[in-house]
This record gives sequence, structure tokens and C-alpha cells, in this order.
Amino acid sequence: MTTKTVSRDQFPKDFKWGVATSSFQIEGAHDSDGKGPSIWDTFCATEGKIADASNGHVACEHYTRWPEDVDLIARLGVNAYRFSMSWPRVQPDGQGAWNEAGFAFYDQLITALEERGIERHLTLNHWDLPQSLQDQGGWANRDVCGHFTRYATEVARRFGHRVHSICTHNEPWVIAILGYEQGIFAPGIQSRSQAMQAVHHLLLSHGMALQAMRGLGLATPMGIVLNLSPIYPASDDPKDVAKAKLDDGLILRLYMDALYKGVYPQDVIDHLGSDAPQLQAGDLATMAQSNDFLGVNYYTRNFSSSGNPWDVTSTGNAVTDMGWEVYPQGLTELLCRLHTDYHPQGLWVTENGAAFKDQMVNGEVNDPQRLAYIRDHIAATHDAIQQGVPVGAYFAWSLMDNFEWASGYAKRFGLVHVDFETQKRTFKNSALWYQKFLAGK
Repeated sequence: MTTKTVSRDQFPKDFKWGVATSSFQIEGAHDSDGKGPSIWDTFCATEGKIADASNGHVACEHYTRWPEDVDLIARLGVNAYRFSMSWPRVQPDGQGAWNEAGFAFYDQLITALEERGIERHLTLNHWDLPQSLQDQGGWANRDVCGHFTRYATEVARRFGHRVHSICTHNEPWVIAILGYEQGIFAPGIQSRSQAMQAVHHLLLSHGMALQAMRGLGLATPMGIVLNLSPIYPASDDPKDVAKAKLDDGLILRLYMDALYKGVYPQDVIDHLGSDAPQLQAGDLATMAQSNDFLGVNYYTRNFSSSGNPWDVTSTGNAVTDMGWEVYPQGLTELLCRLHTDYHPQGLWVTENGAAFKDQMVNGEVNDPQRLAYIRDHIAATHDAIQQGVPVGAYFAWSLMDNFEWASGYAKRFGLVHVDFETQKRTFKNSALWYQKFLAGK
């Protein structure tokens, strides 16, 4: 376990320190001011899909409470904020007319962050695809690539000169595998062939969007964010070792090889057989556009077993409320591997955090486990830098408790506690620690 303590001044002077959120998880106002429905609105309305039968209709009311939330960000002392735009808020049908009221919301948010000197890091797709596009097949339909490219270009035209980075997609693995293969996330489809086609179209639309946005002459850094983890075999059994290699291919190499080498790994394609994605000429070259940064979302390591699922509690390490092992050194290992194997131009930790069963007592939320988690993963990031990895950012997930997808409101990841009945925001002790760390105390 990483136990060393580091200070802010041990990091590069231009290092980005931030917090992160996503539109569907915090905004609420699901049908306000012309916003169209997203696949998550539809998924939440499907019985049995969300653990507490909740939805994102209200969430954190960020759509109206954004001034208070920007003040929270400023009080924390971060110099960067990573947020996403709701595609159906600015283009209700995912094609056709733009919704100016939606764009006005993001204009206000960006202006408020500008006034406080906080960098703006914009994500175009954090899972809330317009439902009308899903009705046409969603990410499994190649046509979505053109729709996404037009959306990305319009957003970049309006805001590209006012943000410090643009990310095309957040965690395409989650969108494709949990949404189209396992069906436990929106849109709730269970088809491996559709999932693999969705993978391909997410990566293809990423490349197409980069080309189009750069065609505007913007100097804004552009890239993509992946959820990645080191994967260990559950035992020395050759079957487990082989399974770990395959899982690494399905979770990491499928995406990284396509983005940075212009190929899909052959062992993965062979494994997928008839479910492998269907390509057209030039697709791989388009997908392999040069990225100005690679965002890495890291929460835990994974184990692979050819038999029963691996029980992370047997490692002896702490486990979060999501059931994920706390393993900071896995972040160091992952960053070092990515740097060695792929040499990304910029490497940022774009999400890192943990859910625990927080309790408000006498107006205070004492969350020592989250505090230690954030502290130790910051130290793990520093370890990677010391080993020569040019890591340029760390964004804690999340600014505040929010709608945690299929878990509803039962899992709290925030540095800021949200009382969902009153919408009162309260800094947890982990937030107070991060605030002191950022102040050099």
C-alpha cells in the first residue's frame, strides 16, 4: 500500500489539479428549456434497472444551482474543472436544430469558471446519447459517427477558444460493454456483436471529430478518456494467465492499440470471431489521429479467473462501497505501462475516487477512508512522475455526491456531501484535506 505523503510543490508548476462531474449525474432539469430525452432517461424509466428506482430528473439541481457549485469549486482551490455537456440539452434529437437555451447554460457556466481563473475541461459524450439516435441503433449504427462529428464541431466552434481541453468520449468501454453487451447500463442491450460495433463507432467518431474540430484552426488540446486498470491472473494456473491476457486485450489493448497504433489486437479479433467489428477502408487510420492527451480513469485493479470470479476481499486490502479493492500502486503501474507501451503525448488522471457509506453527524462528514484514498492515489501519481512518466493532471471524482448510474443515489463518491432532500452542500473532511493540500498546507 502506498503510504508516503507528498505535497503540492513536489509536482510540476503547471500541473492541473481538479475535480470532475458529468452532466446527467448532476444537472437534473431533464426536460427543461427544450432539452430532449437521453438514453439514461429512458433506461431509468425501465422497471428494475436502477437499484433504488430513482432517476436523473432532479439529481443535484446543478442546472439551476450552478453558481453555488462554481463557488464550491473555487473554495476547494483547484485550478481545473472537468465537466461534460449534455448532447440532448443542446441538440434534442442528436441531429437537426440546436437548442440555444441549452448552449446558454454552458455559456454561463464557462463564464463563471473563467471569472474565477479555473481551467475548463469539456467532455462531449459522458454517456447521455440522445434517445432519438438510439431509436436508430445508437452507437451500433455507423450513422451516429456523422451526427457526433457535427455536434462536436458545433460545440468546438462555439466554445473551443474558451476551454482548455476537449474530450470526445468518456469511457467507451463502459458505453459499449455495459450498455450494449451486458445490458446493465443504458441502453440496456445484450448483444456482443452490437457492443463491438459500438466500440468501433465510438473510436471512429473520436477520430472523425478530432479531424473536424482541428479543421476549425483551434489550438485547444483534444483527446479521449478511457477507464483502464492493471489486470492480474487470479492464480498461476495457465488458464488464469491466458484469461488475464485476453481480458487485458478486451479492456485495454483493443482501445489503446487502435488509438495509438492504428490496429486492433489480433488475439482479440480472433477471440471475437463473427462478433468482431466490421470496418471500412480508412477507418483505422481515422481512429489513430494524434491525441494531445490521454485521460485515464482509475479506481482499482482487476483480476481474471477462468473459473469463479475473483474475490477482492481475499487480498487483505480495504474495499470501497462499490466492492472495489483500494490499490493505489495499480495507478502507478498503469501510468508507467501506458507511457512505456504507447508514449501518449499527454497523460492525465481524469477520474479517481471512491464511494463509502458517509454519515452526516452534527453537520460534519468524517470520511477518513476517502481522505486516505485520495491522498494515497495522489502519492501514486507522484511515484509515476518520479519514474519518468509525464503526468500532467489529477482530477478527483467527484466534486459532489450525485446520481451514480445504475446504483442510483445509494453510492456517494463526492468530496462534497449533498443532502438530496434539501440540496444542501457540505464539504466532507476529504474535501477539507484536499483544500489544504492544494493550499500547500
